[in-house]
Amino acid sequence: MSFRLCCLSVLALLVPPASSNASGQSDAFWKRPRDRMVDEAIVAAGITDTRVCNAMRATPRHEFVPLSQRPHSYFDMALPIGGGQTISPPFIVASMTLRLDPQPSDRVLEIGTGSGYQAAVLSPLVDQVYSIEIVESLARRSSKTLQRLGYKNVHTKSGDGFQGWEEFAPFDKIIVTCSPETVPVALADQLREGGRMVIPLGERYQQAMYLLTKKNGQLERESLEPTFFVPMTGRAEELRDQIDESGIPELINGSFEVDTRPGVPDGWYYVRQARVLPLDESPDGSRILRFKNETAGRGAQALQALGLDGRRVRQLELSVWVRTHDVRAGQLPRQLPHVVINYYDQRRGDAGSQILGPWQGTHDWSRRQSRFKVPGNARLAVLAVGLFGGTGELEVDKMELKIIQVDKE
Repeated sequence: MSFRLCCLSVLALLVPPASSNASGQSDAFWKRPRDRMVDEAIVAAGITDTRVCNAMRATPRHEFVPLSQRPHSYFDMALPIGGGQTISPPFIVASMTLRLDPQPSDRVLEIGTGSGYQAAVLSPLVDQVYSIEIVESLARRSSKTLQRLGYKNVHTKSGDGFQGWEEFAPFDKIIVTCSPETVPVALADQLREGGRMVIPLGERYQQAMYLLTKKNGQLERESLEPTFFVPMTGRAEELRDQIDESGIPELINGSFEVDTRPGVPDGWYYVRQARVLPLDESPDGSRILRFKNETAGRGAQALQALGLDGRRVRQLELSVWVRTHDVRAGQLPRQLPHVVINYYDQRRGDAGSQILGPWQGTHDWSRRQSRFKVPGNARLAVLAVGLFGGTGELEVDKMELKIIQVDKE
């Protein structure tokens, strides 16, 4: 059964609002923004596989989101789809599809139908797609959408994805769009010998994407990159060992001293056009995180998810050391480097945001800080730092998040 990925993004800051009369438009109306999305958010970010890109160009993402979200359909960002779930950012969909290596004869199992968008992207690339969704209302809606759009090789049902779909096993490929702590045994058993599984694994707020390949009955692991997905619920949640529900945020690797994968800071995900680099004169330790962008409007950022309960944490202090070189606004005046805290409520809905910055021009190292009042309905925060469409170089170090006011339980 399925659970939906929540890969939260601040990329809405990078693009102007679309027309408000987006509903009722023909697919031809959406072709230009869809092609632009693929060119700017997928191809420019390094995914150039022709089959994957063509599938992304052919899949009408606007059909898989509520009418109220259609103006944002072709922005590289997560969008709410109801039931406390989201449709994944297009880059994440394309990246996971690429790692899956879909082939025309493949039988694919998807854990987490959500809106049905990922299954629709896979449809022209494989023989059959079997998709499971744990939220019944989403399962019914996505099934109707996929049938209406003519995806005849996609089969859906409502249930607990932890158990897989034994009736149609074994599967050549398995894709999981929620994060269990460990690989569910049923999924490992239902993956054929030589098959591949793409799955996020880890704790509530600190996870990594893995590519698993079954060889001699065992799963060989390759860690791909840090990521952030909603936790797998149902049986997987019952078996979880590490549960952090304190609501007290803890920033990980704020001085960027740890990079298990060269250049990629541990604890941070969705890292674009940024690398950890050694620097003797860094404000803290011996490394800094450097963002560099030469194309106005192109994303350059790093994100970190934080467990935060606005009923307990009332005020935060955010500080960071910043150095800039020839920083200019991107395609829009607001496309400048800054740090932003995005807040989300219990159903992953928008609960507001707060910004430290922006900065531009050329400036030596300086410490920037600000205090923020936390929205009372916040249950999750995503901290993001970067150029956000601006051009030039931004270097950051010693980012700290201090809790100023906490209410006892």
